[in-house]
Amino acid sequence: MNRVVITGVGIISPLGNDVDTYWSRLVRGESGISVIDTFDTTGHKVKIAGLVRGFDADARFGRREARRLDRFCQYALAAAEQAWNDASLSPEQLDPERLGVYVGSGIGGLQTLMEQDALLLERGPERISPTLVPMMIANMAAAQISIKYGALGPALSPVTACSIGNTAIGEAFRLIRSGGADVIIAGGTEAAVTEISLASFANATALSRRNDEPARASRPFDAERDGFVIAEGAGVLVLESLEHALRRGARIYAEVIGYGASSDAYHIVASDPEGRGAYRAMKQAIREAGISPEEVDVISAHATSTEVGDKAETMAIRKLLGEQASRVPVTANKSMLGHMLGAAGGAAAVALVKTLQEGIIPPTINQESRDPDCDLDYVPNAARKADLTVGLSNSFGFGGHNAVIVLKAYRD
Repeated sequence: MNRVVITGVGIISPLGNDVDTYWSRLVRGESGISVIDTFDTTGHKVKIAGLVRGFDADARFGRREARRLDRFCQYALAAAEQAWNDASLSPEQLDPERLGVYVGSGIGGLQTLMEQDALLLERGPERISPTLVPMMIANMAAAQISIKYGALGPALSPVTACSIGNTAIGEAFRLIRSGGADVIIAGGTEAAVTEISLASFANATALSRRNDEPARASRPFDAERDGFVIAEGAGVLVLESLEHALRRGARIYAEVIGYGASSDAYHIVASDPEGRGAYRAMKQAIREAGISPEEVDVISAHATSTEVGDKAETMAIRKLLGEQASRVPVTANKSMLGHMLGAAGGAAAVALVKTLQEGIIPPTINQESRDPDCDLDYVPNAARKADLTVGLSNSFGFGGHNAVIVLKAYRD
């Protein structure tokens, strides 16, 4: 079995469009949530989101090419380019048949579909773009990255809702570990802050309605949480066999040592209220990693800021860690980012890589009112320095999909 390491990271997010900016703002506990100004929210119950700011697609791709890419593909390509460059990869170092892409999206090109549907109603079928389908289908992010880098190995787009990033990273880890690839670009992307998705999530009473104080709206584990905040972006990593990375003299950030996946088999949107599926995924991940619960130093929680979900995840962590649960810090990046849906796991993985590398745990902000059902150490409101070796990252999705990865600090 090959050891699998992370040699490159890339991010597009509400907290910044490069890793340094993203990480520094996470550590400072800044919120990336703001009032929506990208479309008219008159009549909407919810008017806030975690928006990607300062992203100029025309400058990155050229105006003609940008018009052929839905935003979820634009974000994925930009994050993948960062990760590729960060890993210092070059074609002459690679066997293209052993280079893969595992990047998924939960919703795909929803904005493009909405725009073309409006055009159909207004001007008729002759005006519909022939590029509609290839712009909106969820596999296109992986396809576009594969085309850009000449990746002739597997190009997959896992669709496991909000656990996509961890599913992609975990499945890529297993393929490299088994010898099926040398390098895989893996992660998730999403651009679903649209009128229709905002209305649907709001009507399902899933979203926070703190419209007048967006920075305080996402508050995982806090007693006054009232739902998640929808967000957008992409998080992408380069995974590589240790042998391949050492052979080309790559800088190594961290090692992937375990992956666990499960299904709640409970409800299409609600978490199992006792966190049983989450527990099974975490347990499987640490078993595959060959570690005991006592060796876990930090947990990056899924923690969307919903009443049932945060409580269930707390229960699952307590069951996994037992008596030491109260001593293991748990951080919730969504308190600052909002919920990036299919991009959430990739963004969390980038943050966990930096956490292990720097020995700093980003805070869970907006911890103001204690919930007796959420009684772990959530690193409240201020970052914390710590000696860290092993971190778990949790991602859970609609339909009961659970995916957990275990990362380990890489020591020469």
